[in-house]
Amino acid sequence: MADFELLPDDSADQALRSRVAPSDWSNPEPSGRYNLVVIGGGTAGLVTAAGASGLGARVALVEKNLLGGDCLNVGCVPSKALIRSAAAAADVRAAERLGVHVRGQVAVDFTKVMTRVRSLRADLAQNDSAARFRSLGVDVFLGEGRFTGSDTVEVAGKTLQFARAAITTGARAARPDIPGLLAGGYVTNETVFNLTALPRRLAVLGGGPVGCELAQAFARLGSDVTIIGKEATLLPREDADASAIVSAALQRDGAKLQLGCEVVRVSSAETGKTLFLSSGGSVEADEILVCVGRAPNTDRLDLDRAGVRYSALGVQVDDHLRTSNPRIYAAGDICSRYKFTHAADAMARIVIQNALFFGRARMSALTIPWCTYTDPEVAHVGLSQTESAARGVAIDTFVLEMKQVDRAVLDGDDEGFLKVHVRKGTGRIVGATAVSRSASAQISEITLAMTGGVGLGKLANTIHPYPTQGEAVKKIGDAYNRTRLTPFIKSLFSRLLSWRR
Repeated sequence: MADFELLPDDSADQALRSRVAPSDWSNPEPSGRYNLVVIGGGTAGLVTAAGASGLGARVALVEKNLLGGDCLNVGCVPSKALIRSAAAAADVRAAERLGVHVRGQVAVDFTKVMTRVRSLRADLAQNDSAARFRSLGVDVFLGEGRFTGSDTVEVAGKTLQFARAAITTGARAARPDIPGLLAGGYVTNETVFNLTALPRRLAVLGGGPVGCELAQAFARLGSDVTIIGKEATLLPREDADASAIVSAALQRDGAKLQLGCEVVRVSSAETGKTLFLSSGGSVEADEILVCVGRAPNTDRLDLDRAGVRYSALGVQVDDHLRTSNPRIYAAGDICSRYKFTHAADAMARIVIQNALFFGRARMSALTIPWCTYTDPEVAHVGLSQTESAARGVAIDTFVLEMKQVDRAVLDGDDEGFLKVHVRKGTGRIVGATAVSRSASAQISEITLAMTGGVGLGKLANTIHPYPTQGEAVKKIGDAYNRTRLTPFIKSLFSRLLSWRR
């Protein structure tokens, strides 16, 4: 994770720092040759260190900035706390349709919202604290780690020798080279949670998951938001129907879209910032939020001295997550296109198996879902229709609109769908997309079925409590089973039942 300053440095920030980067921390003396040295204390590094130590390995963990990495400090934790406050504001505004009348305007206290975000982050930091990992038997070294050879790392003037090492330094927010952007100032996911005042006008660069999530949150909290994306649609990696629903939802919340164009120049003045677009138009903003992807943290590691190959995309690994140096592995955003906390966790477990126990676990064997936490949520796992066609995989697709699910109708959350792809002529699930307020929960059941080899027909036989939105999975299983009742089979059943009358 890139270095950044915690602001406004209030009591919550100070509590966070005391846990994940304590100023009075004393690095231990290296305790001989380590089974595993982990460089980077984000999700991948923490899971690797804790798991290996718990299995009896001698482990050192090195972190130069804040333990907890992006997820705790500038990613999942603060963003979802912010999204929760934004959702509460939106629900109050929409309460009248449920027969609940709210007197007057909905007032958002942004300062209090952000205080809550930082307080919750500090509370959860105990799980990732230096003290906790020391109690787990891990030697925690705070400082910048560099390779000094094929089996040595230096941190704060001390040399750590290892039998195996794991590079888990993650990635940072990419910064586009736009004339005037740096001079005018901007925020990324690494600094946006330092804000204490709500931007009146917010320009969001990027229409991917992070851009959409934060754009909707700030729009609901009261900012005049404009999303600028170079792709023709929001969430271009997602199902086109899902993208269309999210686009409509964001616009209902007041966000404006400028898609299929790029920012070519930024001009700043006392009255604000002007973003000039390749389409010929312009956008006025008081703050610019840059969400244009991630850049791997490979610099200042001296990877060449360790014989580790890397590129602009990150550290190069094989399917077992081993680098070009057979002693060294990598996990998480530093080496994967799946830049999710849960993917980093899963990869860390592969590293433990393969690095310490002669395992042969493979990254390609993982079934990794992902979710964009807009409202409605978009969740995905496996192949899409486009990917299936590109790979030559023949599929049958089953779609259930959420308006066919009683609980979704009762909740007033019937926008969206569940779309499941099975290998043609079978019930074997190869992919799915869910769009709803409960999409992140629905996709977990589908992922379990794919991992366990459970067919779509079996899901129909699983009793789901009624009424729940999760019943969508059962209903789509029923839809698949009905296709198995061919005219020939139905005629046989009719004859049998006629004979039994």
